[in-house]
Amino acid sequence: MQTHPSSLGYYLLHWLISGVALLVTSKVIPGFKVKSFGSALIAAIFIGIANVIVWPVLIFLTLPINILTLGLFTFVVNGAVLKICAAILKGFEITSWLSAIFGSIVLSLVSSLLHWFLM
Repeated sequence: MQTHPSSLGYYLLHWLISGVALLVTSKVIPGFKVKSFGSALIAAIFIGIANVIVWPVLIFLTLPINILTLGLFTFVVNGAVLKICAAILKGFEITSWLSAIFGSIVLSLVSSLLHWFLM
């Protein structure tokens, strides 16, 4: 199904895929918990907003260590963004930093694959 990037359908499909990716990640990563599909959809919105507002600030603040680790510290920053969202939202819980970091990796992979297949 091809939708135009400026259409409402494109954004709705993107949002639904992101919610499904969160649910899949919660089934794969221990300590990464999403209560329901509704909670996953709300979390997807908050993660999207945090990726626009919080992520650039964290990347800028951690730039020296990110350069030293050749970009691998980005996974920690992604995990921190997920932990922040989980701390704010009910129905979305991440119990440890390892769950957050590995969850960010799996979420990225699952989301990319689903978007590639469905968009």
